[in-house]
Amino acid sequence: MTGTLTALPPVHDDEQTKAVRITVRARLLAWWRRVRYPKPKPPRPLAPRDARWAAGVAITALSVLLLGFIAQAVVFSGLQHQRDLVDGYDELRSSLAKGETPVGQLDVNDDLVEAGTPVALLQIPRLGLSEVIREGTTAAVLRSGPGHRRDTVMPGQAGTSVIMGRQTSYGGPFANLGRLQPGDPLTVTTGQGVAGYTVFGLRRAGDPLPADGAAGEGRLELITADGPPLFPTGVLYIDATQSTTVQPASARVLTYPALPSEERALGSDASGWPLAIAATVALTALIGATAWLWRRWGWRWAWLIGAPVLLAAGVIATTLIVDTLPNLL
Repeated sequence: MTGTLTALPPVHDDEQTKAVRITVRARLLAWWRRVRYPKPKPPRPLAPRDARWAAGVAITALSVLLLGFIAQAVVFSGLQHQRDLVDGYDELRSSLAKGETPVGQLDVNDDLVEAGTPVALLQIPRLGLSEVIREGTTAAVLRSGPGHRRDTVMPGQAGTSVIMGRQTSYGGPFANLGRLQPGDPLTVTTGQGVAGYTVFGLRRAGDPLPADGAAGEGRLELITADGPPLFPTGVLYIDATQSTTVQPASARVLTYPALPSEERALGSDASGWPLAIAATVALTALIGATAWLWRRWGWRWAWLIGAPVLLAAGVIATTLIVDTLPNLL
């Protein structure tokens, strides 16, 4: 049995089908244009949650800065002082052995002795103190230990030699000067030998000044901050007279009127504030970046990446801030 094949009628697009195709093409083209050339989104208004987040970052930055300042001033600065003490002792011992330790305001090239150069070793048995004395009394120099005020004679020489040191931060080498009593001995080793001194007075602002020493007499004046730690109310002075042979004083080219204000007792260096402010702003930005990482990647990655960076930035910022504060803190 055979069948017959029936031919299908040709298919012709009617108007409705054409309209559908045109609509689909137009939508596809519009979608492609949106993907290929996206329109810029209008700025989103600050939501309350974002305001709280920004405030949290600011408060966190301030808290980290304050905690970092306390940690740097009390803990980390003490470690830095111990390192500088060891380095300074080695440098001083080497210069003493070579006979190159400065014994005046000028070095062998007739230039002012470079700030921070080790010039003597101070020892106070009652306090168990042994500190390298460096040239200069700026906040930066006193980070490494006590400093010799540049306008005065060197220890062991005729006249009054002034040594300044910090009360609390960077090891607080002069924290216990108030425990000294008249009659206590102390020694200073310089390039001219060992000079012995005997304490004869302790005074604060408003107390009577000691009588002028006799011609050719050697004296030592130790200075530090007085009052609560980091909140000084004045200056503490310890006066001592030399009990060993006095060496002649070297020529002086720098006098007290010419001494910069940042090298005087409780002096500060205002020129360091721009760097300190820049470091604080950078620390705040890093805290904000760490908070952003926390929201994006989680707290583990945020702390893994952010903690070392924040620690380094905090130490740098607090160090710069300390350098702008009074030099005897």
